[in-house]
Amino acid sequence: MLRGLAGLVPAGAASVLVDGGGEQDGRRAALATRLAAALTASGRACARLAGAGTGIPGGVSGVVLADGPGWRAARSWDVVIWLRTGPAGRPAGGPGGAGGAVVQDGEDRADIVIDMHDPHWPVIRRVAAPLAARGPWYLTETRAFFSCRAATWNAKFGDDMPAYAAAVSRAGLRRGGAVVDIGCGTGRALPALRAAVGPDGTVIAADLTPEMLAEARPQAVAARAALVLADARRLPFPDASADALFAAGLVDHLPDTEAGLTELARVTRPGGLLVLFHPSGRAALAARHGRALSADEPLALGPLRGSTAATGWRLTAYDDGEDRFFALAVRR
Repeated sequence: MLRGLAGLVPAGAASVLVDGGGEQDGRRAALATRLAAALTASGRACARLAGAGTGIPGGVSGVVLADGPGWRAARSWDVVIWLRTGPAGRPAGGPGGAGGAVVQDGEDRADIVIDMHDPHWPVIRRVAAPLAARGPWYLTETRAFFSCRAATWNAKFGDDMPAYAAAVSRAGLRRGGAVVDIGCGTGRALPALRAAVGPDGTVIAADLTPEMLAEARPQAVAARAALVLADARRLPFPDASADALFAAGLVDHLPDTEAGLTELARVTRPGGLLVLFHPSGRAALAARHGRALSADEPLALGPLRGSTAATGWRLTAYDDGEDRFFALAVRR
């Protein structure tokens, strides 16, 4: 994770603030110190500021790095890294908002959010669009998050398969067509996808994490689906080669939504379908992760309508219910 964070810091002179966490939380200072060491090890000059934020000394070159709320007003920071350490903050929507999901003051203005709920396994949860394309953080963080969970994923979520089948049925895939499950995970959609395209269709399951593909193999064998290790941002498929793409839980893991949707459009024929699905609605998922539900999230109606329109898709269905998220877009 530290290498990924270091790669996200802009080149040249840059200022970085590590904030969030509890006021007495030593993880904030520890992360700032370790990030400074990682930057120094990568060959970048780095000044680690201590104290309560009384001002940045002159003559400092390279990366300036501080931690804690005392530094917030010291300057306009190029990168703010926020530690999400627990559901301690204001309710979603402000006073009187829905219970469960919360957001810590300042998190919604941060450039990078790191989930520290499990202190032994910190995860980069969000990166602002201007930084998202920098460095290899997306590959390493995605694999780090899913690889250790692959073996127990079905035990936790295997009962979702009927919901996957319902989503595939609702999408109306073409019999005999070619469908790709992008970010297939353990392959919960594969039986339904095979049933939808029929015995003469083609089913491909693609995922970034080898351990997930290993868990998906039994479903893939039964569904006669090919398994492909692939990044959704750089798919190893020809232009206009797929009749439909099924993507469950994918969009929230893309570092740049429009870049990802553009790549999905590239491999889909005109008139082909993109099915976006999750077996929980956005509100339930946000509550599960202890965060606020925001109107500017990639899967909120306005942003999703805009990003699909900008990348060659036409959004034709949107259903954000309590127990599912389903959206359908047609390749223009």
